[in-house]
Amino acid sequence: MAVRRPECYGRRCMDLLDNVIQPYAWGSRTAIAELLGQPSPSTSCQAELWLGAHPGGPSRVRRGSGEQTLLETIRSAPERELGEVVARRFGQDLPFLLKVLAAETPLSLQTHPSLSQAREGYARENALGVPLGAPHRNYKDANHKPELICALTPFDALCGFRRADETLALFDLLGLGALEPLLAPLRASPDAQGIARLFEALMTSPREQRGPLVGAVVSACAARAGQGGPFAEELRWAVRLGELYPGDPGVIGALLLNLVRLQPGEAIYLSAGNLHAYLHGVGVEIMANSDNVLRGGCTPKHVDVPELLRVLDFRCGPIGKVQAQSSDGVEYVYPTPTEEFRLSRLELRPGVSPRPARRGPEILLCTRGAARLSIGGEVLPLPRGSSVFVSASDGAYTLEGDGVVFRATAGV
Repeated sequence: MAVRRPECYGRRCMDLLDNVIQPYAWGSRTAIAELLGQPSPSTSCQAELWLGAHPGGPSRVRRGSGEQTLLETIRSAPERELGEVVARRFGQDLPFLLKVLAAETPLSLQTHPSLSQAREGYARENALGVPLGAPHRNYKDANHKPELICALTPFDALCGFRRADETLALFDLLGLGALEPLLAPLRASPDAQGIARLFEALMTSPREQRGPLVGAVVSACAARAGQGGPFAEELRWAVRLGELYPGDPGVIGALLLNLVRLQPGEAIYLSAGNLHAYLHGVGVEIMANSDNVLRGGCTPKHVDVPELLRVLDFRCGPIGKVQAQSSDGVEYVYPTPTEEFRLSRLELRPGVSPRPARRGPEILLCTRGAARLSIGGEVLPLPRGSSVFVSASDGAYTLEGDGVVFRATAGV
């Protein structure tokens, strides 16, 4: 969405962003279009709005009379744009990528590597001569991808392996004798080790056996879900995944994961190795500036089972929501252990003018109502759907308005 920027009268001012929309097939035709004030429904699926400087879809900015990508802007003067601390820690790259994610249908089961795994995997595939754009390439860069998502609407997700005893209880509800060979390792060791052995047996099972087994599980889920009771929502989602991906072992894999529902403003943090899938809803997502994804099923794309098993974290238990923290009742911070990013939500109301402490480069996104950003006497309107890059050299600013603004910064 191109937004006209004000004149800067001889000095640089904050940069309104023109952002890339990724048209993945699972995206919504209404959510992002309506956020941006564009015709809805859109002519194609709109899955993710990327705000940042990732090479796969960098935002564009106006500087003077010209236009360039935010990636080019930062790399032309890293210390000016990122600040000394962030540039020293992360070089010439913006360390985070902000997104609006709009899932109309479920994403694939997936996980992301740790930093050491990403570096080793990227170097290994380079040495093997695997092209960066090859469909079977696992590592597109040498970075990890911890991520946090904050719901804008009710948001359903599968995240991390459920407690072993609860997973056994779920499968016992189905009463399928055909599952017993898979469940045997978990019955013998109802813990993370048993979960790992079950998942490995599932993902390495002969192809000719997968279709009938997945079909039987989906049928059992459909019959049991209609009776209500425990795990009814998990079973209904398995039926939906089975309709979308018949015969895919990821349908059974999804039944091993925690089902989490977020209400607007609630968030979850996903560290390396967490197997997850976003199922439905709209959220603001922030992550380290990486595109490394290892898929685990419910997808027509490449699934590298040995590499997936090497990267996965099989620790099992519930997934806790990230509790937003505020010292002033205006800015609510979602704390994580990640150096690359820090996400906060500013609840603006008339008569309140927060002046956040600067933390290097920032991206601000207005998701509700409208705001005004003031720096050194310049005022930039931020209507719903607009976003702005604030350079580390821009100095302190003030926000005013009546609405919600998400603030992405570095975590260092």
